[in-house]
Amino acid sequence: MNQFNQLMDQQRYGAALQLAVQSMRQAPKNSRWALGAGRAALALGRLRGAAEHLARAERLAPDDCDCQLQSAIVDHRLGRSASAEARLRTLLAHNTANRVDVNLVLAEVLHRSNQSAALEKHFASGGSWRTDARATLFAARLEASSDASAAIERLESLARSTDPPFLRRIAGFEAVKLLDRTERYREAFDLATFLHASTGGRFDIGGLEADLAAQSALLARSAKLTPMCAPVTGTAMIVALPRSGTTLLEQMLDRHPMISGIGEYEGVQAMGELATASGLWPQDLASLTRDEALSWQRVYCDGADFLRRPSALFTLDKSLQTWRWLPLLATVLPGTVMLAIDRDARDTAISTFLGNFHPSSFGWTASLETVRRVITAHRSLVPAALDRLGFTHESISYEALVDDPAGHAARCLAAMGLAMDAATTAPEGNTRTVLTLSHEQVRKPINRASIGRWRNYEWAFESAWDAL
Repeated sequence: MNQFNQLMDQQRYGAALQLAVQSMRQAPKNSRWALGAGRAALALGRLRGAAEHLARAERLAPDDCDCQLQSAIVDHRLGRSASAEARLRTLLAHNTANRVDVNLVLAEVLHRSNQSAALEKHFASGGSWRTDARATLFAARLEASSDASAAIERLESLARSTDPPFLRRIAGFEAVKLLDRTERYREAFDLATFLHASTGGRFDIGGLEADLAAQSALLARSAKLTPMCAPVTGTAMIVALPRSGTTLLEQMLDRHPMISGIGEYEGVQAMGELATASGLWPQDLASLTRDEALSWQRVYCDGADFLRRPSALFTLDKSLQTWRWLPLLATVLPGTVMLAIDRDARDTAISTFLGNFHPSSFGWTASLETVRRVITAHRSLVPAALDRLGFTHESISYEALVDDPAGHAARCLAAMGLAMDAATTAPEGNTRTVLTLSHEQVRKPINRASIGRWRNYEWAFESAWDAL
């Protein structure tokens, strides 16, 4: 297991998963390899694979507390908060060796499922876990409602400490959120700038722009790409940049009985990685074989179906990567209904810059200049791609959605061949656990509070933004 643990520590999760699966085949009764495969799949966001590997580990070692903890995390990621909480409380009742991590994960489950009273009770119950640096996050979250300044000080101290970068980043952006909420805008902006510089990494913005330019050239050469397999049914995707209203739209439509929101499902990105590794993306998609396309389609659909709510006809995928792979999706997943949503560029920009996005895959959020370049590329590519690739699609603005939620929900539903349902205009009634940065906002009725937020940071925007 030493090599596996080293790969996990190096965040080489794909290699770790491959090693675990190979070792599991050689030692099928070894629960540790099944657990390792589950951990690696979870780190990659492959929830179906993680659940299957962990179920195998549980059958082999039903009393393994580490396996139970990982299974609870998967339940939480799948939105099954009650199941996750039950697993974790059972572990605590048995006073397992991993109780510090169990307490921390339970606190996160309670926080994300908006059980503030239960979180307060859990924290007040005491225990050595509260001395862990990670517990500072929950102490500050509880403190924020009564003393925001003290919570900010606690979080910023952790953000500027020598603790691991991922923890400093989480704490720091929690402080940024509170600074913004208390109208300390300059401090919020400066702290976000510090966090991007100290906890982020290099991002190849030129490489991303070159890829998008190649897609534009591909679209210019061919009005419509030839699908390599039969159209899918019951598949819909939201096409948008982060902080453009994706969570609101998903939570609205998820209230329709025939639609199952599946969150930021990793299937599109996994398919994109396969296409890149094949050498066919983006210039030579025409060389993709039918068997390859069918294989990729099946992998996507099987994973989406695993996340689908029983009885729902449609899955609704809000992956923030969809907009980057539209020609590929037209080739492999024809028949997908695309729902594009956009927002005032400066509101999108300040929300992404002040938010905690993955510093590798979303490294372009680290400065307003790179955010502007990505928004420019997005607006150049997406409308043309949706028009030329043969997708059934609707395009709406966040501001229009907020002003007329019923009208725009009806448009989206019509694109899917579904009748209007009044429940879609009350997303605050959705009890599904939300794991995105918008998890607090969507518990409130639809409102205009975030429209024009950029004006609090008007001094940060140069004239180059005027064109957007």
